[in-house]
Amino acid sequence: MLYRSQAMNEITKALSSQRRQQVLKWLLDPVTNFPAQHTGDLEKDGVCVGFIADKLGIAQPSATSHMKILQEAGLVMPTRIAQWTFYRRDEVGIEHARSVLGSILS
Repeated sequence: MLYRSQAMNEITKALSSQRRQQVLKWLLDPVTNFPAQHTGDLEKDGVCVGFIADKLGIAQPSATSHMKILQEAGLVMPTRIAQWTFYRRDEVGIEHARSVLGSILS
């Protein structure tokens, strides 16, 4: 785990983007929010970054940058299958983020 001040910085950076906030919401229910994938299970493996890019209406490299920031904050986990990267929420990391933010705000 990151040290608290470093964690806070990573978390607030990740959550400062409405696009990243939206991705986290979509990943709560990937089956409803994304199309079926030929490779990888939406719930078990996560959502292909290409589908995330399409849904956001941005280029794949931009989506990859957003996902990297979420990953560095501990909010998502990547799974690599062949040449694709899939992302799913990291609920343990999200709970840690709640704790870090709660300790700062209380």
